[in-house]
Amino acid sequence: MASHIIVTDDGATRTIVMRRPEKRNAITHEMFVAMSEAIDSAQSNQAIRCLILTGRSGVFSAGDDIADVLEDATTEHDPGKPRKAVIFLRSLINNKKPIIAAVDGAAIGMGATMVFHCDYVIASTTSSFSSPLIKYGLVPEGASSLLLPRMAGHQHAFSMLVLGRSMSAEDARQAGFVNVVVPPGHALSEAHKVAREVCELPPDAVAMSRKLLKLPTEDLLRRMEQEEHLFGDRLRLPPMVAAFKRFLTRNEE
Repeated sequence: MASHIIVTDDGATRTIVMRRPEKRNAITHEMFVAMSEAIDSAQSNQAIRCLILTGRSGVFSAGDDIADVLEDATTEHDPGKPRKAVIFLRSLINNKKPIIAAVDGAAIGMGATMVFHCDYVIASTTSSFSSPLIKYGLVPEGASSLLLPRMAGHQHAFSMLVLGRSMSAEDARQAGFVNVVVPPGHALSEAHKVAREVCELPPDAVAMSRKLLKLPTEDLLRRMEQEEHLFGDRLRLPPMVAAFKRFLTRNEE
């Protein structure tokens, strides 16, 4: 439900909060759409200068909601109708405004992928980052196979994306995709401090400088399409569908 996404504007900063504590902020189709709309609508709003992504209840996000993943896997594929997760990822890639991640707890799967798209990342000491898609027989998504090696190097990317290993906040800082590690409960307040700093700078210069630092949008979209083709094919394999069903059955018991 859209109520699981809270969007607030405070001055020139828009904060997007994932709030689904009973499911560790697992992201449903509706949540992906709500976050995408919050990002897209900020692009033409000159009053919004910076975005913050965060989660509540001591977790950033457990990733895609498995029930929705199973729905995607068992629904006849329409090439002209991308998955809701892809719509959200396109919004992140096309976003032109600085975006800060405030991570206080686990960032798993899509939770980690969205962090890779952020310009500045603050993580609490209790945070961790993992992309266990490989354990379901799946491949990286959201251009993470392009972003993570560039930020953290091939070896760190291999460990996370191919071996499916988790990385602590401090390890992520040393690897290069977390800027600052803070005590639990302080990530969001620190993110707002950075956002205020961003908002005090000349907006045109910030936009130009950010564009120079980022990989070309077309490269990210191209890689995501390559990943999505492989991801979609594997998602619909019978062993994958059976694995998702087992996961849901275990969690219902």
